[in-house]
Amino acid sequence: MRILCTNDDGVHAPGLAVLERIARRFTDDVWVIAPESEQSGASRALTLTAPIRVREAGPKRFAVTGTPTDCVLIGVQEMLADKRPDLVLSGVNRGQNIAEDVTMSGTIAGAMQGMQLGIPAVALSQARGFRSPDEPIPWETAETYGPGVLNALLKQGWPQGVVMNVNFPDRTPDEVSAVEVTRQGFRDQHILYADKRTDLRGQAYYWLGFKSRPSSPPDGTDLKAIYEGRISVTPLHIDLTHLETIAALKGALGGAPPKAAPD
Repeated sequence: MRILCTNDDGVHAPGLAVLERIARRFTDDVWVIAPESEQSGASRALTLTAPIRVREAGPKRFAVTGTPTDCVLIGVQEMLADKRPDLVLSGVNRGQNIAEDVTMSGTIAGAMQGMQLGIPAVALSQARGFRSPDEPIPWETAETYGPGVLNALLKQGWPQGVVMNVNFPDRTPDEVSAVEVTRQGFRDQHILYADKRTDLRGQAYYWLGFKSRPSSPPDGTDLKAIYEGRISVTPLHIDLTHLETIAALKGALGGAPPKAAPD
């Protein structure tokens, strides 16, 4: 088996080292192709207006001046052109990728690009921020349970066009209660905000960030599982079509196109 590992936290991120160790439980043919610098929140961005440079950082290890999507695309087409990877792993992200996070996540995007190229792909994230802020990120939880979860997924298999999104709770390994197959949730609290500040020349600038506001999610969601200390496994796909709305709209917009708005 050949595995391509990427992430959005950058080639030197501790979560990527965890991912490598997980991958090596399955094979010695592990390739790391990851961003030179952090690309969190890049989603499926492609670098189209600047050249992309690749630095060899070690055996089967490359740093790319681009996004996670760039990394997987270049990795499959160039560095692994002799033999395509059998699996793309993205992560282990520093922080959860659940609910609406998945549409912004570079971690998910790296896996999505593998899926688009016809390669089975899994995104892995280690939740944080649910305990005391002084507590370190429990990377050992992802490392302890990642191989078993991944092995079960590979044995089961999943349809082409689907990405597996695995989130480990902000708990130590002995505090994890279960694994749950979940659906994507949606927060009832808006947590993304822009913090306006002033520089030394009196000019305004902004830092974007997240507020820790817990939601009240329903059972069966990725949010609920992570809140309650369970590993969340969510099958995702790229089709964002809202089928229920299609049925309603067809009655209003089917047939000849309207020529003008009413007066």
